[in-house]
Amino acid sequence: MKEIALTSIDNIWIGHADNQDDGTGCSVILCEKGAPTGVDVRGGGPASRETQLLQPMAAATAIHGVLLSGGSAFSLGAADGVVKYLAEKDIGFDTGIKKVPLVCQSAIFDLVVGSVDAYPDANMAYNACLDAKRRVLREGNVGAGMGATVGKYKGLTRMMKSGIGTYAVQIGELQVGAVVVVNALGDILDPQTGQQIAGLLSEDGQSLVSTEGEMYKDYSAVDSLFTKNPTNTTIGVIVTNAAFDKVSLQKIAGMAHNGMARTISPVHTGADGDTLYAMSVGEVSADVNIVGTLAARVTAEAILRGVGKAENLYGLKSAKDF
Repeated sequence: MKEIALTSIDNIWIGHADNQDDGTGCSVILCEKGAPTGVDVRGGGPASRETQLLQPMAAATAIHGVLLSGGSAFSLGAADGVVKYLAEKDIGFDTGIKKVPLVCQSAIFDLVVGSVDAYPDANMAYNACLDAKRRVLREGNVGAGMGATVGKYKGLTRMMKSGIGTYAVQIGELQVGAVVVVNALGDILDPQTGQQIAGLLSEDGQSLVSTEGEMYKDYSAVDSLFTKNPTNTTIGVIVTNAAFDKVSLQKIAGMAHNGMARTISPVHTGADGDTLYAMSVGEVSADVNIVGTLAARVTAEAILRGVGKAENLYGLKSAKDF
């Protein structure tokens, strides 16, 4: 097994657009040839668009892009910019009358940094599509990772800056990679050592505190966690050059959540909208269980990179401080 750049996988393009002053952005994953895609939603508060296309009973066998964005539900119109970009290139599902680009979108809640009234729109998403053609791999405080944060159980004054990360591997002809926007309620852990590398800060901001431990102290609380802290969601896309239909890809997306569980604690809460997509962009023969296992691995590594590549911003510390 060797590490490769996610952009080295054929038939996908990844681009970013953002506004640092307003603390938001978006990242697009394009497959102009169309890609069978599955999705698995584990969090209790997802903000998404067109994910029903990926259900096994839905007619669509492939989509043409996934947009990851900030802005929560306010940004769900941003995918119009991806649709516009693809339509201009005559890319989409052929209805016999007009080709209709099929684009899914998931959004994080990043309104707690920058401007509460700013969120990605169609123009920003269109620019992300233009950026994708540059095939320049960027991570950290870019795109949908611009406003990403972690460790928010005790409020915004004790959270940390996070970002977007990628990781990909190759075994023989098989390639599996992930791009993940890390915006979790919980802490980020190194699965190799169990060490907390980011998350909830101590009251003086000089050390890290276990979110899980703090939650256990509040076991008798009856207020909804989502009502108190609806500012989270980790979202991402698994990409493989193995040939699968969307049913198998839904299984791969589900297995990829194991990587999220290894690195985020707690995860999949009612205050998170955790969502992972899995896209097939090639024709390599591979076992679904092996690809799913690799998907979990690259997801975990992408999460670690998203946190590790983030820089201090908006007065927030990052993992580099520890």
